[in-house]
Amino acid sequence: MTAPYVSIVVPVYNEEKSLQPLIDRLYPVAEALGRPFEIIFTNDGSRDRSLEMLQEYVQRYPGVKVVEFNGNFGQHMAILAAFERSTGEIVITLDADLQNPPEEIPRMIAAIESGHDVVGTIREKRQDTLFRRVASRIVNITTNKMTGMQMSDYGCMLRAYHRNIINNINQCSESTTFIPALAQTFSSNPTEIMVGHAERTLGESKYSFYRLIRLNFDLMTGFSVVPLQLFALLGIITSFLSVGFALFLFIRRFMIGAEVEGVFTLFAILFFFIGIIIFGIGIVGEYVGRIYQEVRKRPRFVVRKTYGFNEP
Repeated sequence: MTAPYVSIVVPVYNEEKSLQPLIDRLYPVAEALGRPFEIIFTNDGSRDRSLEMLQEYVQRYPGVKVVEFNGNFGQHMAILAAFERSTGEIVITLDADLQNPPEEIPRMIAAIESGHDVVGTIREKRQDTLFRRVASRIVNITTNKMTGMQMSDYGCMLRAYHRNIINNINQCSESTTFIPALAQTFSSNPTEIMVGHAERTLGESKYSFYRLIRLNFDLMTGFSVVPLQLFALLGIITSFLSVGFALFLFIRRFMIGAEVEGVFTLFAILFFFIGIIIFGIGIVGEYVGRIYQEVRKRPRFVVRKTYGFNEP
């Protein structure tokens, strides 16, 4: 059997409503490439009919393969599990919700074939709420400043990678990671292209506000120590200001005498400093928690069964 030239990776979690429309659009695009291909779906512990539908696709569509997780391990772990089993020279990641059109895949492959090893995407005319667009913009700018990377849209998972990048990613054993940023650290010639973006009409987003915050913490603390350095700098500045403020109160005591009118101002200043300390402890705790997760050496994910692999 001819080895795949293109591997298309799709994580799936409770996507029964969008799977059929997805395969109806994705499979013709893959066939039109004129190259051997494989489509690897990772079922990330879905509780609906997603797994049943994927099992049917393995029988109906040549080249479709499925990795079944033992539970829900998250989108990035689902992609990593598929990376480990992919064999294509070019690997494409795609969400199952059809917000990013599969029809963009040929353009991404062309960019890889022109010499780029990572092809990122920027969602054009993004069809999300104003809150998510603004929050995404803030995260993109902040992350670029903290990590030193130059990516315009961290949240778009429609991306293409050369096999060399995938091999390097597969050697990593981090318990939490952010794949686009991880790939960027291994890339020598990345690029970005504009892609279409559609409003989600089937199913619902799996990223709640809390999960988005957690993902951004993973991104910033997993690829930079700048938060710790900024807090250390803030501590130094605060120390100098505290010394200056103490000298001011000392001189004021001799010039005006004892007074109690400013006690509430002092309380406000004290609460401000306590807030900074608690915030700093939280940042340090985030890094310590990451170290704790890594030293336990627990499996990042558990694969229950695979379908369509190593079959004629």
